Amino acid sequence: MSLFGSLFSAVSGLNAQSQAMGMISDNVSNVNTVSYKAAEAQFSTLVTRSAASATYSPGGVRANTLYRITEQGLIQASSSPTDVAIDGSGFFVVNNRIDGSGEQLYTRAGSFEQDFLGNLVNDAGFYLQGWALDANEQIVNINQVATVNVQVINGLAAATTDVELGANLNATQTPFAGAYVAGDMADFAASGGVSGVQPHMVRSVQVFDSLGGAHNVQVAFLKDPAANTWSAEIYADSAEVETGDHPNGLLAGGTITFNGDGTLASTSITPNYPAAVVGAPIGINWLDLSGPADSSIAFDLGTIDSADGLSQFAADYNVAFVIQNGAEVGDLNGVTIDDEGFVIATFTNGATQKIYRLPLATFANPLALDPRTGNVFAQTAASGEFNLRSAGEGGAGTVSPSALEAANVDLADEFTKMIVTQRAYSANARVITTADEMLDELIRISR
Repeated sequence: MSLFGSLFSAVSGLNAQSQAMGMISDNVSNVNTVSYKAAEAQFSTLVTRSAASATYSPGGVRANTLYRITEQGLIQASSSPTDVAIDGSGFFVVNNRIDGSGEQLYTRAGSFEQDFLGNLVNDAGFYLQGWALDANEQIVNINQVATVNVQVINGLAAATTDVELGANLNATQTPFAGAYVAGDMADFAASGGVSGVQPHMVRSVQVFDSLGGAHNVQVAFLKDPAANTWSAEIYADSAEVETGDHPNGLLAGGTITFNGDGTLASTSITPNYPAAVVGAPIGINWLDLSGPADSSIAFDLGTIDSADGLSQFAADYNVAFVIQNGAEVGDLNGVTIDDEGFVIATFTNGATQKIYRLPLATFANPLALDPRTGNVFAQTAASGEFNLRSAGEGGAGTVSPSALEAANVDLADEFTKMIVTQRAYSANARVITTADEMLDELIRISR
C-alpha cells in the first residue's frame, strides 16, 4: 500500500510543480502587461489519516494559486493624457458593454483610449465607468456609474462673470469743471458725442454671453474737482441693453477715490439693476437678447490701499491688463484626467469643463477577487462588497495622471523559483522511478 501511495504522492508533486511552473511562465510572459498582478503557488499538504500510528499512508501535495493583487507595481510616466494609475489600494470600475448593462468588473490597468464613439476603452474591450457631472460640475447620482464618453459635448461657450482691470489714471488730469450727473458718459457714447460728457479715459472690454456671443462693455472715468476722486461709469451698446433698466446702455456708475500715494482708496460702483448695492455685479438680464441666459458680471478694480488694479500716478493713462473669464464657442480638442480623477474636456477657446469623475472601488479582502481575462477582477463573496470612493478618500489611493502601473513581476525572483521548481519536479520524478524499481523487486519474489 505504501509503495503505491508513494507513486500517487509523487504524481501529485509533479502536478503541483507543473502548476507552479505554469504560474511562473504566466508571470514572465506578462512582465510588460500594464498592472499585471503576479500569481504565486502556495503548497499545502494532503494527509491520509492512518488507523494506527505504526503505519503511514502518503497523501501528497496540492498547489493553490495566490494572486499578489495588493502588491503595487512601479508607476511609470506615460505620454497619453487618458492613461492613469492608482497609487493606493483602489480599482477602476469597468464594464464589458457600452451601456453599462454588462458585468461590472474592476482593474488597476489604466491604459484607456477613445473609441470612434468617444468612449474610453482599454485594449481588452472594457469600458471605463465614472460618475457623470452636471453643468455645475457636481455628481449627478453618486449611486450610478456610466461609461465615460468624452463626445457628450461638441463645443462649449463660457459666459463672462468676472472682469479684472488694471490701469493708471493720470493724476495731472485737469478736473472736469462743468455740470456732471450719473449717466452723462453713457449718454455721450449713445448720442455719438451730441450730448452728455466725454470721459477723460475709456477702455473697451469684450465680454461673452452664455451662448458665446461677444459684446463690448465700456469702462469710463472722469476726473472730479474733489481731490483724488473720479467718476466712473460702465456701459454697453444701447442697442443691446434693456433700455428700461439701463438708459443709454448704462450698467453701473459711481465714484472712485485714491490715496495720496496713488493707491486705491475706495470704489463705490452701483449697478442700475437689480436693486442698487455698492460693489454688486452689474446685474442680470442686462442684454436685450432672447437667446442667452441671464448673466451678471463682477468688476474687480483692485485691492484697497494697493496699486494692483487701478492706480493714480502722475503719468500717462495706461492699461496694464484686462482679464475676463468668458470665452467664445470652442470645439472639443482634448481630454485629460487630473489627480482627483476628474475627466476634463478642453476646448479650442481655452475653456475647460469637468464631465466625469472616476470612482475608485475598494474591497475588504481584495486578495479574494476573481481574476478574469483582460487583466480585470470580479467581486466574490470572500472579497466583500465593493465600495466606491473618490480619489484620496477612505484609503482608495490617489490618481496619477499620464502614468501607468507596471506589472509587479520580479524577473530575478521568478527565475529563482523556476530553478527550485525544476529541481522539485525532477525529485518527484525520481521518487516514481525509485518506487517502480522497488515494485519490480517485489514482483521478482514470485518468480
